[in-house]
Amino acid sequence: MSSDRDAHAGVASQSRSAAWQALEAARDWDLVVVGGGATGLSVALDAALRGLSVALLEAEDFAKGTSSRATKLLHGGVRYLAQGDVSLVREALHERAAWMANAPQVAQALAFVVPTYRLRDLPFYGAGLKAYEWLAGRRSLGRTAWLSAAQTQAALPGVRRRGLCGGVRYWDGQFDDARLAVLLARAAREAGACVLNHARVTGLQSSPTRAGVGGSTQVEVVDVVGGARVAVRARCVVNAAGVWVDALRGLDRTQDPRPVTPMVQPSQGVHLVVDRAFLCGQEALLVPRTADGRVLFAVPWLGKTVLGTTDTPVQDAQLEPQPLAQEVDFILHEAAQVLERAPQRSDVRSAWVGLRPLVRPQAAVGATKALSREHTIEVSPSGLVTVTGGKWTTARAMAEDVLAQCMRHGLLPQRNAGVTERHRLPGAAPGRSLTQPPGEHLYGLEAQALRTLPGADRWLAHDTETGAGVLSEAMVRFAARKEMACSVEDVLARRSRLLFLDARQAQAVAGDVGRVLAQELGAGFDADASVRSFVELAEQYASCP
Repeated sequence: MSSDRDAHAGVASQSRSAAWQALEAARDWDLVVVGGGATGLSVALDAALRGLSVALLEAEDFAKGTSSRATKLLHGGVRYLAQGDVSLVREALHERAAWMANAPQVAQALAFVVPTYRLRDLPFYGAGLKAYEWLAGRRSLGRTAWLSAAQTQAALPGVRRRGLCGGVRYWDGQFDDARLAVLLARAAREAGACVLNHARVTGLQSSPTRAGVGGSTQVEVVDVVGGARVAVRARCVVNAAGVWVDALRGLDRTQDPRPVTPMVQPSQGVHLVVDRAFLCGQEALLVPRTADGRVLFAVPWLGKTVLGTTDTPVQDAQLEPQPLAQEVDFILHEAAQVLERAPQRSDVRSAWVGLRPLVRPQAAVGATKALSREHTIEVSPSGLVTVTGGKWTTARAMAEDVLAQCMRHGLLPQRNAGVTERHRLPGAAPGRSLTQPPGEHLYGLEAQALRTLPGADRWLAHDTETGAGVLSEAMVRFAARKEMACSVEDVLARRSRLLFLDARQAQAVAGDVGRVLAQELGAGFDADASVRSFVELAEQYASCP
């Protein structure tokens, strides 16, 4: 066992080092993508599959920001249908099917039930959800059905019984967002892209042609892990930095010295995680209209229940945004209206926040729910291509739109589209339901390879309700060797989702994860510092204001 461990010590760092060396050696790229979230990773994979030379640079870790903090739903957007956005819903339903086909181990169908406490709501919600099913066409995941009060209670054990008239069941999708992002990063690497996390872009210097856009851009990069610096050139740079796109646009000062007009208005969405005992079935609960007109979900996910979300405008895009007390109050109050047992602050296992990059109109006024969630693409005079807005479900289609714009403006050579719609991601195979606690089933066809690694039967963490193992030593080794994990946080927040499921338990196992990573990453890895940093971060998730 020790000889096996020694033989693989430093594999991850060497693999990442090889990617950095490839970045330095090539120096000239067709495309540099800045941002390793859903959109950036989708662009990188699409471009690499079209035969372009691609480098993707993520300042933190893949999906560290918005893309690991979604409500865990792959959906067409029921509320958008109510707003009349039929084309947006139709596109999202098409894309939902693509994700489920290409990564079925981390993207699956899930039944949702809308409990009703007024008889007149049953036909209203039922008709709307029937239209939602109809729009999905052959990609429908299941039939919409009206439920009696007894059937609604059976589908949603834990729903408030007093006054319950019945419900409506419809079908949508759920996923593990961060693990899907890691699979996209790996797929892009397999397609030939140079993919680097913890690689921060610090400068852009464009040299456009006399005709306008085109030419090349020098991209200055610093390796956050090793401290090295390099400058590379790209025919095209795509800014896919999510809520931080405006900061990167500010680096592009080649043509216009005037201040950058912001494209994004961040909106904060809070999620609270409680035990499955509050809603112990296999179906999700949807409240289509809360006291302030928003939507509330209670979603069974990886052995817990996720409650959310809010929609609060914020001025500054923080890397680790914190929930506001009034947001927590709102979620707990609304959950108490539909759950038999009302969750309290003391029941919250983890509280986390995502920032949505809502597209800011020219004169943005009012609440963030009035701003656009559809994506916007801007091509600057210097040739910087910025994409923002949208959502996880439509990230693949967004990537196609981005590359089409790049080609239309002469920044990239013409290549056929449609290469990602049926491109299966690493390990793609149907697995156990994502409502169940995490485990080897999330690895799909790669579960067998996972079992060959040292520590496959040594469990570092168990599900607090079922006792099932949720994180093994082998999973930590797999994260380092195959998934470019460079820190305890990378493992416990995004390769495993333990931080998002139970922050206190994640704190408790941080030392064990650091020990295994030290064996894998070698002498350059400071395990003590990585553990301390993570424990401090996890305290924020464990503390519910």
